[in-house]
Amino acid sequence: MSYIAPIAKLVEQFRRLPGIGPKSATRLAYHVLKMDKNQAAALAEAIVEAKEKVGYCSVCFDLTDSDPCQICRAEGRDRSVVCVVEDPKDVTAMERTREFRGLYHVLHGALSPLEGVGPDDIRIKELLGRVGQGVQEVIMATNPDVEGEATAMYIAKLLKPLGVKVTRIAHGLPVGGDLEYADEVTLAKALENRREI
Repeated sequence: MSYIAPIAKLVEQFRRLPGIGPKSATRLAYHVLKMDKNQAAALAEAIVEAKEKVGYCSVCFDLTDSDPCQICRAEGRDRSVVCVVEDPKDVTAMERTREFRGLYHVLHGALSPLEGVGPDDIRIKELLGRVGQGVQEVIMATNPDVEGEATAMYIAKLLKPLGVKVTRIAHGLPVGGDLEYADEVTLAKALENRREI
């Protein structure tokens, strides 16, 4: 489909976003065009402000508008436990549970030799630097895929000699899931992580 230049440019910018295909990009572009000028300006301003004001925490490398971040500054958090995640959005997911009261460490990726991501490309050195500061347990909460598992195992091997307890979040069937639809790896993990009732 052929668009006039300003619309084509807007569609192209939306297509650059993850998970946005041509149809979604076109819908978003037309939605923006339907907005009144003040709403469109507010959207543009919010994007620019986020880019200008949001950075990384110097302690945990989560996204923040203050340094250190709110979680690292909080007095009620358990500083002896650090949960390691791949991305800032994983911190948000963990916080939604309201169960974890420790600190976080965001790696900003996972080991992936096929994609050229090695140990120096993610925040492993910074994690090792934090361990000597009273950390007794590191919870590996990387994704349950090949890269996430490899990253968890690699970091565990580095931390074990330092006398730190390294644990891994459990994997298995989701609540409400049906056995017949689960793949073999998920079922195997569910069996492996079973507990007594």
